[in-house]
Amino acid sequence: MDLHFSKNISKGLYIRDPENTVLGKKILKNSVELMHEIGFETFTFKKLADKINSTEAGIYRYFENKHKLLIYLTSWYFCWLKTYIKYLTNNVTSPEDKLNKIIELLASPVVDDEQTIYIDESLLHPVIVSEGSKSYLTKQVEDDNKQNFFQPYKELCTLIGNIILECNPSYKFPKSLASTIIEVAHFQNFFMHNISSLTDFSKKNAKVGLVDFLKDLTFSSIQKG
Repeated sequence: MDLHFSKNISKGLYIRDPENTVLGKKILKNSVELMHEIGFETFTFKKLADKINSTEAGIYRYFENKHKLLIYLTSWYFCWLKTYIKYLTNNVTSPEDKLNKIIELLASPVVDDEQTIYIDESLLHPVIVSEGSKSYLTKQVEDDNKQNFFQPYKELCTLIGNIILECNPSYKFPKSLASTIIEVAHFQNFFMHNISSLTDFSKKNAKVGLVDFLKDLTFSSIQKG
């Protein structure tokens, strides 16, 4: 798959662009791996520095704190996902088929994109599922939003919302439904693997069950609207 994508990531998230240096890319790659291994709460720049045989000071030259690093990784993922969705739906004429493809993508495990050798999307996806909402469920979210930290997520929701409107131009809540589809896919995936009593899906039928649920939720809402 030839997938080239631009990343509309706020410059306020980093001190030095990590994608412009070998160390910066190493920070991104190993941050994903370490967050996937130990979680965001116990993740520290000291642990990351030990993992990459660098210094905390070296990491602080790129990111002010781990929260901005998390937002950066979340933004990076949503930029990649938006491009992937455009790629998958490029030659699809039916808006319903486009929406079906998007839902199947959101409910499926992500395979590593070999073109982005410094980010393993198969590890980044579960990090986003379990940690992504922590990037905006904060006291400083309004200030972060004013700095356009969440622009990639907004653009992804707008993309999906526009496809929802293609299905039903009179539907009143396209962006709300778009963000709901994404968040439900993440939360149900998390519950499935961690708090199974909060979901009807099991690990054995994870994709099929979640896809059916999301399609029912989405198309039922569109038809009623």
